[in-house]
Amino acid sequence: MKLTPIIFVTGLLLAACQATPEPLDKVVVMLDWVPNTNHSGLFVARELGYFEAVGLQAQIIQPGEVFAEQAVVGGAADFGVSFQEQLTLARADGQPLVSIAAILQHNSSGFATRGELDAARPADWEDLRYGSFGSPFEQPTLRVLMECDLASFDQLEIVETGFADPLALLDAGQIDLAWIFRGWQGIQAEQQNIDLDLVMMEDWFECVPDYYTPVLIASESTLSLRPALVRAFLAAVSRGYTFAIQDPEAAAAILLRVAPELEPALVQASQAWLSPRYQAEAPRWGEQRLEVWQMYSTWMAEHGILTAPIDAAAAFTNEFLP
Repeated sequence: MKLTPIIFVTGLLLAACQATPEPLDKVVVMLDWVPNTNHSGLFVARELGYFEAVGLQAQIIQPGEVFAEQAVVGGAADFGVSFQEQLTLARADGQPLVSIAAILQHNSSGFATRGELDAARPADWEDLRYGSFGSPFEQPTLRVLMECDLASFDQLEIVETGFADPLALLDAGQIDLAWIFRGWQGIQAEQQNIDLDLVMMEDWFECVPDYYTPVLIASESTLSLRPALVRAFLAAVSRGYTFAIQDPEAAAAILLRVAPELEPALVQASQAWLSPRYQAEAPRWGEQRLEVWQMYSTWMAEHGILTAPIDAAAAFTNEFLP
């Protein structure tokens, strides 16, 4: 029996509908903390289908009993959000982690004090109480900043606060000085009418060199064994951050959709503030420079955080960026 053209075409369409689609590669991404605007490109890439477009299914999770660095080393996550200072410590400890993209091009953190204390520079921190979250690079950073401004670090009291909300502690008068991110807690303070003086790290780079915070990380084994996966992941994420750069309002709306517990006004203002800072003057989003890794590693060694500088060239790569 000879097939008519109609029956033949119908058969082709039916076969196409019944064809099994190629399975997506699953990747797990662990954040450094709860969802916030630093993570916008990741959520944009997931919600707008950028991961699927490169053959990936991305699961974005928050840290629990372990943080992103441990999860990536142990294989519980394929990628993670970390910080240059934390990754430098990890590599000095022999952990095979690599930074694959800088989420922001410059350090946007600073030290906040209550406005009533009139502490506009590091020299004004003498006799204040600093709320420490327990990292090994806090006190050396404070010491260098104060000594760079001809003040005595020994006259600063260190109070262990863990990961308690620094703004709440400042506002309640339980501490006088806290290390915060300008693009999140700084805006949050403005919206809550908490009067703060902020000493930005970017104004003191001659004392403490600039470094990338936050960054995306992967393990050395993932880079060597699954390079195509890494390239696909970064292609999607780069597209997500480019979207956030070009349309911060829409990126804020996407973040609020996936994290409705966040304050809309804070997310919108933070996204607008971060939008020009994701890429800044870099030729492409995510690109990192060797001298930034070298200078900060050397600084950490000079101030006793490390026994010796790490191999900066091995700590990061631009190879997989689109």
